[in-house]
Amino acid sequence: MLRLFTLCLAVLMALVLPASAKDKLTIYTYDSFISDWGPGPKIKTAFEATCNCELEWVAVADAVATLNRIKLEGAGSKADILLGIDTSLTAEASATGLFEEHGIKTENVNLPVPWTDKTFVPYDYGHFAIIYDSEKIKTPPVSLDELVNGDPEQKIVIQDPRTSSPGLGLLLWIKAVYGDKAAEAWTKLSRRVLTVTPGWSEAYGMFTKGEAPMVLSYTTSPAYHMVAESTDRYRAASFTEGHYMQIEVAGILKSSQNKPLARRFLDFMTGPGFQNHIPTNNWMWPAGKTSDALPDAFGKLVKPAKSLLLSADEVNANRKAWIDEWLKATTR
Repeated sequence: MLRLFTLCLAVLMALVLPASAKDKLTIYTYDSFISDWGPGPKIKTAFEATCNCELEWVAVADAVATLNRIKLEGAGSKADILLGIDTSLTAEASATGLFEEHGIKTENVNLPVPWTDKTFVPYDYGHFAIIYDSEKIKTPPVSLDELVNGDPEQKIVIQDPRTSSPGLGLLLWIKAVYGDKAAEAWTKLSRRVLTVTPGWSEAYGMFTKGEAPMVLSYTTSPAYHMVAESTDRYRAASFTEGHYMQIEVAGILKSSQNKPLARRFLDFMTGPGFQNHIPTNNWMWPAGKTSDALPDAFGKLVKPAKSLLLSADEVNANRKAWIDEWLKATTR
């Protein structure tokens, strides 16, 4: 009788208790990355197929906002990885003391510039650009100076540098070109700005809905329209001063409770399982090893004559002052 009771109890426990729990990896990133059309869902499926684990994406509006959230949560953050900040924020992120060295081999990393950072690993890169609607603008600006001094009736939507990586990118682009005269350039450009959005998604959505003929985005953005919509209506303006470069990265939190799995993900991130989804889902250039050929549309994109990139340390030392300069110049 006791043996029968023990057997029944074992069967009951097997029905009630879950099978061996899977390891869970939590990654904070920006909202467009994990949207239905972004690379996140496909990357989740591909990574989970390599491990007995669950990948949980947590969406925050934009890259700057993700870092701000990590800073607010501190050592109590539930994130294992932050994915989506770029080199304009890596020094600030490192200074928080919340990230640790990635400890992985980065031989798959492939960038136009050398990569030596021991804390963050790159997963894609691109250049900021002014995207224009060719049905509304027949003669686009050919320089940043033409954009700044152009017709105020031709509006542009930009993003907030306090919350958005493209917004910060434009701030640094103008600083790199105009230096001490950046405030004057912002005052002039503000006449053409229809609105400043918190993130990229809101701005690009307004642009494609026809609310403005120009938007701040990337040289790679037209590839989406060529591949997904079979149209070259939306184009990037090529600027003679060059274009500011963005390298997006991911890093592991010191507070992560699953660091081996986090390192496994960063290693996976540099290979085809992740990188194959970057060109036609995140619409950026892959920063690692791929096994798929790039679509023909990428061969038709604007190729900047010059890549502009301020050092992470310089940006970290001056970002607050440059944002204050932007605010003062655009709210007069």
